[in-house]
Amino acid sequence: MHEFDLIAIGDTTLDIFLEIEDASINCELERETCKLILNYADKIPVKAMTRIPGAGNSANNAVGSSRLGLKSAIYTIVGNDSTGLEIIQNFKNEHVGTDYIEIDSNHGTNHSTVINFQKERTILVYHEPRTYDLPDLPASKWVYYSSVAKSHASLHKQIPEYIEKTKAKLAFNPGTFQILEGLTPEGELEIIKLSHIFFVNKEEAEHILGVTGEVTELIPQLLELGPNFVIVTDGPNGAYGGDGQKIYFQKILDGEIVERTGAGDAFASAVICALNYGASFPESLRWGTVNSGSVLKYVGPQKGLLTKDELIAVLSQNLDLQPEEVK
Repeated sequence: MHEFDLIAIGDTTLDIFLEIEDASINCELERETCKLILNYADKIPVKAMTRIPGAGNSANNAVGSSRLGLKSAIYTIVGNDSTGLEIIQNFKNEHVGTDYIEIDSNHGTNHSTVINFQKERTILVYHEPRTYDLPDLPASKWVYYSSVAKSHASLHKQIPEYIEKTKAKLAFNPGTFQILEGLTPEGELEIIKLSHIFFVNKEEAEHILGVTGEVTELIPQLLELGPNFVIVTDGPNGAYGGDGQKIYFQKILDGEIVERTGAGDAFASAVICALNYGASFPESLRWGTVNSGSVLKYVGPQKGLLTKDELIAVLSQNLDLQPEEVK
């Protein structure tokens, strides 16, 4: 008996979104090199500020899964401060289980500042130092593991032990510090081997493999590391998924783009939910692109997350949004 459909494991932050005003005067986005340039020592006007407690890759997935009808919970660490309490309440409001949230009395809650300019974002991330120790988690059908701080070596042992004990399916979307560890037995290699689904974007895939190339060339190399499925997102260019037999391309859903934060998390949560409901792997890519497209319409990673009924309605209105077999 599974007590949860999904338990997310990873850090949670307070996200502050700042939309730059008069950006053409105060900063310049060089699209070819993807660099945001701000004049040194200037005071940059901000057009709008949005405050989102309880963000972060795993938090977004837990909330997205709950919206889509899964019974979800999260293991994360917050500070013993007003922001930490606000984050816990946000999870409760989203019907995400909070019994496994740890309160750190020695360090505050994580913060991120997101600078929005011309529908692209630059994220300044501050991770408090953490000591991770998984509690006695109940059985879950899925585990979603993503971004954590540097000192997460204990999870390399505890997560495999939990997977072995419960037979949960692991979905792994590595964060910055996990990717920097590289492919070593002590690093993310063992977690990738255990993964039912491995999620990365194109740049992350290239960094992990130490090569550059087309996504269709990267996916087979990632599959060789052990996961059953690999999904590589490529921003506005769409997403690719491989199951060891075929590689599929899924174009994005046409629509307004306001801000891109959390689009990948929305994609991942919808893919997992689709598979949990019995959908095929190619169909799960359709779920992912619809949920991701909805998040792109709003500032922040959670406002646009769809319910199951909402997502199915969009799918029924876009029957031509079908994955294409490319290899």
